[in-house]
Amino acid sequence: MIKAVYRYRGFIWSAIKSDFRTRFARSRFGTFWALFNPLALVLMYSIVLSAVLSAKLPGIDNRYSYAIYLMAGLLPWSLFAEVVTRCLTVFIENANTMKKLVFPKICLPIIISGIVLVNGLILLAAMIAAFVVMDHALTSQFLWLPFLMLVTVGMGLGVGLILGLLNVFARDIGQIIPIALQFVFWFTPIVYMVEIIPESYRHLMNWNPVYLLIDNFHNIMVFGGGPDWEMLIKAGFFIAILLTFSFYVFRRASAEMVDML
Repeated sequence: MIKAVYRYRGFIWSAIKSDFRTRFARSRFGTFWALFNPLALVLMYSIVLSAVLSAKLPGIDNRYSYAIYLMAGLLPWSLFAEVVTRCLTVFIENANTMKKLVFPKICLPIIISGIVLVNGLILLAAMIAAFVVMDHALTSQFLWLPFLMLVTVGMGLGVGLILGLLNVFARDIGQIIPIALQFVFWFTPIVYMVEIIPESYRHLMNWNPVYLLIDNFHNIMVFGGGPDWEMLIKAGFFIAILLTFSFYVFRRASAEMVDML
């Protein structure tokens, strides 16, 4: 499958570019909207959450501290959740294409991952611009963010690929997962700091692989620190097992999946 993805790398790249162009086809401002939309989101957080509510967090000497913290957590979460959500229905939505064309089916979730990563990089650029306006310090540690984003997309791909396969055989999965993602969101320190959780339960966060990545984004984007390599190694080990398992299951079930569609 890895060889197939490499052979069809041109097809994958052209599909990513085509999706990007299609979203802004016949638009007067074109790709400007790709930057404007995340900037508008960032502006909303800045004004509503910081200027109006005057929410401040300990350890951040900035009037926009809560907006900065929230944006840093939403960046990896949006990557993970979007990959999972789009992979959940990618095989069902492309059923006719898979029946009519001969190409490696694994290309479909890879294309989704590439599209989400491009969107994430645009969102990151918008956030960095907002940080400059908010007078929030940018450190050299920000150079780690593209790598962390790639790791986060990899986790989303591993989860989404398995769920996408299951959704072909049991359509109830497509109804359950959006609800499950809401639970994961609120049980992960994104809109609140981990210190709010009682200390006796805080160790449970180490079993949440999404938190292991989001905490690294907070360390870099909010507090100016470097990656927590212990957390990243744990997350990387989990992602490696997850991707290996998901690709194995996909390889065994891909032929039967097309018949079910």
